[in-house]
Amino acid sequence: MRVLIVNTTERTGGAAIAARRLMCALKEQDVNVSMLTRRAKWPFYGERLRIFMANRLSQRNLWQVDIANCGEDITRTHEFREADIIHLHWVNQGFLSLRSLEKIFRSGKRIVWTLHDQWPYTGICHYAEDCTRYRTSCHDCPLLTHPGPKDLAYKVFEEKRRIYADADLSFVGCSRWIAEEARKSALTAGHRIVSIPNAIDQTVFHPIPKQEARKAFNLPEQEKIVLFTCQKVTDERKGGRYLEEALRQLPDVRLIRVGKGGDYEVHDPAVMARLYAAADVFVTPSLQDNLPNTIVEAMSCGTPCVGFDVGGIPEMIHHLEDGYVARYRDANDLAQGIRYVLDHNELRQSAARYARETYNPERIARLYIEVYRNS
Repeated sequence: MRVLIVNTTERTGGAAIAARRLMCALKEQDVNVSMLTRRAKWPFYGERLRIFMANRLSQRNLWQVDIANCGEDITRTHEFREADIIHLHWVNQGFLSLRSLEKIFRSGKRIVWTLHDQWPYTGICHYAEDCTRYRTSCHDCPLLTHPGPKDLAYKVFEEKRRIYADADLSFVGCSRWIAEEARKSALTAGHRIVSIPNAIDQTVFHPIPKQEARKAFNLPEQEKIVLFTCQKVTDERKGGRYLEEALRQLPDVRLIRVGKGGDYEVHDPAVMARLYAAADVFVTPSLQDNLPNTIVEAMSCGTPCVGFDVGGIPEMIHHLEDGYVARYRDANDLAQGIRYVLDHNELRQSAARYARETYNPERIARLYIEVYRNS
C-alpha cells in the first residue's frame, strides 16, 4: 500500500502539522507514505484576484473563502502515479483547483479526504458559522459583498456537486462535530464519513515538571500563568478579545501570548512543549474551530485547557474533569473557567492521561490504515 499525503504546505498551519504527524505515525507502522505540497504560488494570486474582483474590489472576507479556480495538476507527478491511496488534507490557496480535484477523482485511485475545516463540503467558506445553506445548495453567501441566488458560492457549490457525484471518496473528520456537519451537506451524499482525531508526537509533547519548565524561560515559580497561542494573535477568529476581557477579572494572572504579534514566536516543538508545561492553564477562546492541535499539545504536556463550547472543542475538554468548557462568547464564564482550573491542580494529571490515550500515534495510524483498506 502506497499512500500519498497531499497538503498545501509542508509545515505551516495546523493541517500541515497534523498531516506530517500522521505521516510519521504511518511510517512507524511500515506504511509506504510520502507527502506532496504546493510547488507554485502563482495560482494563489490568481484565485485571490478572482475573489477580489467578485467582491467589486473589496477586501472584506478575502481570506475567509476559497474558490479553487486555479491550481496544479498533481496527476502528472511521479508521486501521484506511484500511489495507491491519495490522502487529501488542506488543499486550498491555489494548490488544487476544482479541475485538479476532478482529475484526481477520475484517476481510479482510492481517495481519502481529511476535513481540517468545512470547505470540502461547503461552497466557498472554511467555516460556515450559523449558515446552513450547504445542506442543500449554497447561495446568498454572507461572506460575499454582493450575494445573490446564483452568486460565486452557488457556482462553486454546484461545480463541487458535479465532480463529487461519482467519485470514490471517503471523508475523515478530525472531530465528531465536523464529521456530523459533513453528513448534513448535499455534497457528501453517498460517501463514507468517519471521525479520527489528529495524532500527537508524544516523544515531544509529554508532561514536564512545571518548575523545571519555567526555569527555561526565567518565569517566577509562584506566578499564575495563562498561555494563549495561535499563528497570528490578532486573528479575530481566535477570540483574543474575549480572553483580554476575561483576564480583566483576574488581575493576579499573567498572560503569555505565542504567535505572530505575541510575546514569543516559537518554531521549535520542543520549546513549545516546555511553554505548555510552564503554564497553569492553556486558553483557546476560538470562535470557530475543528480539533485544535494546540489543545492536543497542551493536554499532552499535562496542562488543562479552557475553551468555548464551539466546534470540536467540547469533545476535547471534559468539563470540570480535565479543563473547563465556557459558554460561547461569554467572557465572564471564560474567566470563571480559568479560575476553576487555577484552583484545581489535580486536573493536570487528568489532562495528560486523556491525551496520552486518545491521541496516541499508533492508535491513529491503525484507524487510518483501516480507512485506506476499506475506502
